[in-house]
Amino acid sequence: MIPPVRALLRTVRTELAEQLRAPGARTSLLVGAGAALVAGSGLRPLTRRWPAALLGSLLSSTATETPRATALLVGAGAGVALRRGAAGNPAGRVGLAVAGGAVAVLLALDQGARADAENLAEALSAELGPVDLPDRGRVLRSILGRSRYATARDVPYGPDPVANLLDVWRDPLLPPDARAPVLVQIHGGAWSSGSKAADAHPLMAHMVGRGWVCVSVDYRLGPSERWPAQIVDIKRALAWTRAHIAEHGGDPARMAITGGSSGAHLAALASLTPGAWQPGFADADTSVAAAVCLYGIYDLTSDDGSGTLDELLAETMMPTALDQDAHPYVAASPSARVHAGAPPFMVLHGTGDAIVVPAQSRAFVARLRAVSRAPVVHAELAHAQHGFDLVPTARTLAAVRAVAAFLEAVVGRGAPVDR
Repeated sequence: MIPPVRALLRTVRTELAEQLRAPGARTSLLVGAGAALVAGSGLRPLTRRWPAALLGSLLSSTATETPRATALLVGAGAGVALRRGAAGNPAGRVGLAVAGGAVAVLLALDQGARADAENLAEALSAELGPVDLPDRGRVLRSILGRSRYATARDVPYGPDPVANLLDVWRDPLLPPDARAPVLVQIHGGAWSSGSKAADAHPLMAHMVGRGWVCVSVDYRLGPSERWPAQIVDIKRALAWTRAHIAEHGGDPARMAITGGSSGAHLAALASLTPGAWQPGFADADTSVAAAVCLYGIYDLTSDDGSGTLDELLAETMMPTALDQDAHPYVAASPSARVHAGAPPFMVLHGTGDAIVVPAQSRAFVARLRAVSRAPVVHAELAHAQHGFDLVPTARTLAAVRAVAAFLEAVVGRGAPVDR
């Protein structure tokens, strides 16, 4: 290396070392780097490769689903750096500037999340005409009161004493003969994990608060239980619900189904295939009046953007590898099961989903709209991450209000509850 260049590099290294020793510089740079990483992941997922996408999705969620809280944390970190003297040296000022830029991005993401309420209302009105969205305050109050709604827990619905259990959510003041509309919830978890105790509590709590009865279902999971065990169990749960929900104040003639991720896949497939996958109960009516599917996979033969969907399916639940026998994958794909008599659908997906690309929903909706006689409501939520509805954020409240409006428009209003 040319001596003058070596001398220049030594000078630069010395200067950088001095800058980093300056009060608050390291704190400022750490805060700035962390904030930039989080804010950047909110704009674009760091990876879609499974299973690293799980960690990437969690990181992105801090920016996309709780941007205000994340911005406050960044601001608090910058405040610590300032108190340590970061503004008095160039390195500290760089870190503070980067942190400030990240806060601006986070606030923009927050505005985008809040604008989803308008996007959802437009999607509903485009398919259904004018609809009444529930009051936002009422949604929040019903979610906060959810602890009293699971009135029947671990009710057996099938032969497996561990997996075939469900919970019934209802308002304790709902009359036993109310004939309230019913929402059956299917949890996600890549067909191999998850529980009825975890998913869709904000939605179910609000629907119960509106006079509905909700049923949350556990089912057999892979890899120990292989396909079609999962869909058979969902059909058993639907059959049980139709036969017994009147005992809990529900109307068996007004049943809808919902789910997220792999639960959306199962909900969509069940709604499109009444009578199929019903060994020993082929005569049971498992039809539903509507389906609400969030961030789901609808074509099991399609690359999901990570290049590993077929590997995941073979590992977690399918009986064969895709390249060995594609038939089970096609048969289990809701996109291959669409038909003119499909029930009304509402399909939601986040544009920033790191685990399931929104193209899955777009293609499914296009196929539905090409043949179905029923309404198909579709909306993409700006930068929303996989599982965006698990906690009661501003975006969750907007989605819950829209789902409630959709269900009441196509299934009917809930039963009144005297208080």
